[in-house]
Amino acid sequence: MSARLIDGFGRVHNNLRISVTDRCNLRCTYCMPEEVAFLPREELLTFEEIARVVRVGVGLGIDKLRLTGGEPLMRRHLDRLVALLTAVTGTRDISLTTNGLLLNEQAEALYHAGLRRINVSLDTLRPEIFRQLTRRDGLKQILTGLEVAQEVGFHPIKLNAVVVRGVNEADIVPLVRFSRENGFEMRFIEYMPIGAEPWERAKVVFAHEIMECIESEVGALIPAPDYDPRSPAMEFCFADGRGRVGIIASVSRPFCRQCNRIRLTADGKLRNCLFALEETDLKSVLRRGGSDEEIAEVFRANIADKWEGHEINTARFVKPLRTMHAIGG
Repeated sequence: MSARLIDGFGRVHNNLRISVTDRCNLRCTYCMPEEVAFLPREELLTFEEIARVVRVGVGLGIDKLRLTGGEPLMRRHLDRLVALLTAVTGTRDISLTTNGLLLNEQAEALYHAGLRRINVSLDTLRPEIFRQLTRRDGLKQILTGLEVAQEVGFHPIKLNAVVVRGVNEADIVPLVRFSRENGFEMRFIEYMPIGAEPWERAKVVFAHEIMECIESEVGALIPAPDYDPRSPAMEFCFADGRGRVGIIASVSRPFCRQCNRIRLTADGKLRNCLFALEETDLKSVLRRGGSDEEIAEVFRANIADKWEGHEINTARFVKPLRTMHAIGG
């Protein structure tokens, strides 16, 4: 096998984002429709199939994994998958993105299975805005889950907030203060054209606006000394040493030139970009008894077809047919 996955633009891919389910117990407006038909269980990759894909991927240079959904904690016995993946020699980092509703129940089992890093979606601290954005209740459950995750030992715990103009931009400062006071890292994400609702550029709160808001109300930010240029987030530390902030500027400052990510959907498709219009079927190779080399070739072909960038800011941009919950965050 080739040691690395390199696309036509010289980008080396070592980061695999694995969606374990398209199901979710929220209905965030920027992510998915209110009414949705979820995949039948038999269409999902099994834990053993996922572990096999990871083993092959590690042989191609994959060393960083993130479990996503949908809401990944809705996949039963997720800690068993974590244990399978942590046992794969060559995996350097495994993390999880969750909405946190079930974290209270599962944090301890996940930690004991080997998971150490989590990102929790938290767009607001106001119950009424939480309900508006998610179409559900559950803010108190998420806050309880965060407390339990800290007690168990997870570190770092990052909070992800999608900022939508006219909805929750007033939550930027309260979320930053909450994260500083409680030892979390705060991440803000520009509102992207990947949900079920028609996207309006006017609703995007841009990275520079978020930074100006934070610095004027909370404190000065300086570039983080350990910032990874391949990371989707621009990382900053507070000058007073209390806390970190990351900003994912997919719209205003696309990071496509440094992209090192590939996605595996819950139903076994490889996607070389969040906004990809085509996918490569990996599940069929797995279920017809394909060899590891055949799986590796699917990886190589998918990366070889990767485009230069998603073109959100051009007239050529075409919104993907799948919404975020079906792709994987």
